[in-house]
Amino acid sequence: MATLHVLIVDDEPGIRSGVCRILSNFTVGYAFMDEDFDFNLIEAGTGEEAVEILSKQQVDVVLLDNKLPGMDGIEVLETIKKQDYDLAVVMITSYASLDLAVKATKNGAFNFMPKPFTPNELRASIENVAKHLYLKRMTRKMQIEGKQIRFQFLSVLSHELKSPINAVEGYLKMMQERQLGDKIEDYDKMVERSLIRLRGMRNLIMDMLDLTKIESGKKERKLRDIELGTIAQTAMDTMEPYSIQKNVKMTLQKSGNTYLLADADEMEIVFNNLISNAVKYNKDNGKVDVAIVDQGSSIKITVTDTGIGMSPDDMEKIFQDFVRIKNSKTKEITGTGLGLSIAKKMVEQHNGTITVSSIPDEGTTFEVTLPRN
Repeated sequence: MATLHVLIVDDEPGIRSGVCRILSNFTVGYAFMDEDFDFNLIEAGTGEEAVEILSKQQVDVVLLDNKLPGMDGIEVLETIKKQDYDLAVVMITSYASLDLAVKATKNGAFNFMPKPFTPNELRASIENVAKHLYLKRMTRKMQIEGKQIRFQFLSVLSHELKSPINAVEGYLKMMQERQLGDKIEDYDKMVERSLIRLRGMRNLIMDMLDLTKIESGKKERKLRDIELGTIAQTAMDTMEPYSIQKNVKMTLQKSGNTYLLADADEMEIVFNNLISNAVKYNKDNGKVDVAIVDQGSSIKITVTDTGIGMSPDDMEKIFQDFVRIKNSKTKEITGTGLGLSIAKKMVEQHNGTITVSSIPDEGTTFEVTLPRN
């Protein structure tokens, strides 16, 4: 069990003792963490006392009231920022205002919690800050160690986050421009899809952490019967706002039994990468055709676009880590060069194969074959 040191800074003894009661036997754990966190609780009644404690001992989390006698919470926060302490601050105040929020955020506050708060609100806030610290410190450790697979994790995380962000942004722009009319109910489907994408973003960090376990052979893969057409459609829905902007038409065709014993999360990553690339590297007014075909002992997936295509040299290296096709036609397209290498790893985890064929200026086809056993 790892321990996080929590400094409670409040001039009200009742608040401090209440926080101690709520967190005294509380632990935080996530699937991606090696061990759970419990909490060592430290109390300070003034800002000056808090600054002195911070200078003498390790503190990971500060629960900081702004209204304090003498040195107020913002001044404590400024001191923390100046000293560059490795910790996270949650501002707790009854007197929240926009000005306070701006100042606190500018000085590095991680989150806010209004007073009075319930035990559940406090625990939820502590869970979020514990996860934030873990990921922040793990990222720093990865950078120091400089291991290639760790760097890939961070890059893939940012790459994969772009897809749901683009989707939500696209829906919001369509709503802002009233493309479907002025009735709010006309946008119910967009709101629903945006919420789905946001929920996916919330869980994406855990999915990407699983990626490092795949590389090390330690990931517990969740195999179950999944319908590949449903996963493909979700990936297409994610890219729909961008495809509308480019006027790229997407189609999905299924033939036979398209159920497969597979890991749904891994299959989603495969479809997301193939379909997003097919749209991004397409031409305006182009097409993307996705086909899922039952071949008895296997299932064949093809994603075909009418895009800019690739040269034979590009096709030879497209599945390598950090490889991006760079020319005058792709200079405006962002990416990490990891998406296809990750997709290939996922396919191979299922004993499958992935190949590419392409003609410059005419289009590209990716073909995935997944055995049923």
